[in-house]
Amino acid sequence: MQLVAIIYRLAVTFWVGGAALFTFVLTPIIFKSYNRDMAGQIVGYLFPGYFRWGLACGVVALASHLVIRGRNFIPVLVLIVVMIPLTSFQTFSIEPRAAALKKEIPSFETTPKDHPLRKEFAKLHGISAVCNLVVIGGGVALIVLL
Repeated sequence: MQLVAIIYRLAVTFWVGGAALFTFVLTPIIFKSYNRDMAGQIVGYLFPGYFRWGLACGVVALASHLVIRGRNFIPVLVLIVVMIPLTSFQTFSIEPRAAALKKEIPSFETTPKDHPLRKEFAKLHGISAVCNLVVIGGGVALIVLL
């Protein structure tokens, strides 16, 4: 049972730490280091793996939490059950739609912000950012509840 508790802690830590590192460190560095189009390509290349990583960590966290049924079982379960669908939504809906839109936009540097495709991309980006921040916030709560 102790091994399952360790797996749970690792899954939560990798999920939240990965999301925080990607969101608050890696992405800003990439956008400061490259022009907007190149940075967008790099981050766009990383997104599918990033979201799938979070989803895998979430599933492992859920499964291990169901096995250990530890302290704060219900609040932790609720948090994970909210976080996994948000991550799934980003993985299977938002990211593919945003990637398809990016292919239709020749350049984010030269295409005006009020262009319909840019507006649609900005909307998807905003939804994804909110989902991501909720997942990070939920993850921080999971760590506090440890």
